[in-house]
Amino acid sequence: MVAFNGRSSLAMSSLNPPEGRVQGTNFTPHHYKPFRSHAHYQQVMCALRKLQESGFYWGAVGGREASSLLRSEPPGTFLVRDSSDHHHFFTLSVQTARGTKNLRIHSEGNGFFLQPDPQNTQEPPQFDCVLKLIAHYMGRGSDGGKSREGACGGNSQEAKEKCFSVYLIHTGGEKIPLELSRPLSSSLSSLQHLCRRTLNNLGGSEGAEQIPHTLRDYLEEYDSPI
Repeated sequence: MVAFNGRSSLAMSSLNPPEGRVQGTNFTPHHYKPFRSHAHYQQVMCALRKLQESGFYWGAVGGREASSLLRSEPPGTFLVRDSSDHHHFFTLSVQTARGTKNLRIHSEGNGFFLQPDPQNTQEPPQFDCVLKLIAHYMGRGSDGGKSREGACGGNSQEAKEKCFSVYLIHTGGEKIPLELSRPLSSSLSSLQHLCRRTLNNLGGSEGAEQIPHTLRDYLEEYDSPI
């Protein structure tokens, strides 16, 4: 059991099913990072549920296996997996022209963000969901990213640069721009999910009030275009 704010708290290793473990995964036993609050716990578990539906979450795959999976894929192919570092929940593995690179996805109370660039004073944008983070760096996100100074968005050139600046991967003395083009599928998606994702790509909730409640709830459970 791990403590936060001086009191007994939630930790991914200490929760009993069904609250602490998502059925059918081995995510919980491998992670010991504490949650900052119950809201943080809910945010992480919601992100996990959506990742499991995405079709490109590979679970407890290590860095070496991720490199093997991505080696024959074109640059820009990526997957999301459990982080091997117990200080983090998830890692983004992406194939580049210089081989596979692994980027830790940080998780704080305000959201998820890629590891900050030590040579850049600009804070990376934060998102309440890992899929929104991925969509942002694919160039398919909305204005859901937030810096510590506030929400991205606005018409000013400064606001646009803050939201859409290129993320650089530092490796071997080089700086490689992060490019995400397509996910590497870990499982086949259902026809229903593919239709839902297509609707998300078409832009949202126009005419949603005319959709039956059951179908509307299903669409809202997964609001990502990827």
